Amino acid sequence: MTAPAADQMNGATVDLANLVEETSGVRSRIARAVAARAEDVLGLSRRLHADPELSFEEHRASAAISALLERSGFTVERGAGGLPTAFTATAGGGRLTVGICVEYDALPGVGHACGHNLIAGAGVGAALGLLPVADELGITVKVIGTPAEEHGGGKSILLERGVFDGVAMAMMVHPFQEGLSYNPVGTTSQAVGRYRATFRGRASHAATAPHLGVNAADAAVIAQVAVGLLRQQLPGDHRVALVVSEAGRATNIIPDTAVVDFECRAFTLPEYEALIARVRRCFEAGALATGAVLEMSPTEPLYEPLVHDEGLCARWGEAIGFFGHDVEPGAELGGGSTDMGNVSRVIPSIHPWVGVPGCGVPIHTHEFAAVADSPQAYDLMLECAIAMGWTAAAVMADPGEVQRLLDGAGERRA
Repeated sequence: MTAPAADQMNGATVDLANLVEETSGVRSRIARAVAARAEDVLGLSRRLHADPELSFEEHRASAAISALLERSGFTVERGAGGLPTAFTATAGGGRLTVGICVEYDALPGVGHACGHNLIAGAGVGAALGLLPVADELGITVKVIGTPAEEHGGGKSILLERGVFDGVAMAMMVHPFQEGLSYNPVGTTSQAVGRYRATFRGRASHAATAPHLGVNAADAAVIAQVAVGLLRQQLPGDHRVALVVSEAGRATNIIPDTAVVDFECRAFTLPEYEALIARVRRCFEAGALATGAVLEMSPTEPLYEPLVHDEGLCARWGEAIGFFGHDVEPGAELGGGSTDMGNVSRVIPSIHPWVGVPGCGVPIHTHEFAAVADSPQAYDLMLECAIAMGWTAAAVMADPGEVQRLLDGAGERRA
């Protein structure tokens, strides 16, 4: 359904005018509203891409997104949940609250290599598309600005602090490489927990009295070797990754401190708990062998596996399928985690992965960062904005589905 427009909008080529003509009723009005604000949404996404900010530091991104929504008629609360770069933007007075999650943090060294500029643009576009029909549909649109998805678990914190209270359904989309556009029903993501292990040893002169020292760096080495050997015994979909953040500062001093940051991933919470227990023993082995003291603590909230709501998935599949994307259920992802998993275990949610046409490179690379600022990526962003709007409209057209979601929201409040 994508075709070049007569005048290309800020790098995008999707023909929104033709799209409006091909639809009718509320779908046409949503598409028309997105088309009317496409320049603003595209400008916002390109601005975010050009100015990447890391987790909990997304001050300019948060300000730009919330300002655009406020100018458009949304009531904005900045600093939501006590997080300076979080916000909520609300419009409409319907009985069912549709939560649209937007992400805008970048990755160190590679910028928006996870496409969060596109995630933000799609979410803002969806909200603007729903704005003129919100009262007609009977919904309240609540955009939730969620910082620190890459590291920090912003959604988990906001969930704990009540920012998602009253939300009956939650949506967002995630760009991926081509071939991953499918209905997400039945798919999930990995749980991930991130930790810091600190070994405390005893400093000593490395030449005159090495025997008096307790080498914390040696403890870290033993732990790394143990983890490396453990990998052979792990299921193929488990992941352990680590980096040594500190392990001494001078060759003539036995290191008294070594710091290892690491993460563990598995597709179910029981598997994750079993994995972290085994990895912990690898670090304990380093302490035992050297005499160092081990301190280990989490550095971020646990990201839980995604649970996609089948009813929302069905409506999303029909909506995104209009644009020619594959809507057959997909296989499990081979990896990847998101704090949207925490939301999905409390609120019926979708987090579909949609492939950027022609993109053959994985996320979290310089190459994908370039793709995230391409015409085909911006086309996809606008398509996803409309598809999310259509998903909400389709829900509201089904009284049984509306009641299911409202009943669930009521149970959570109780």
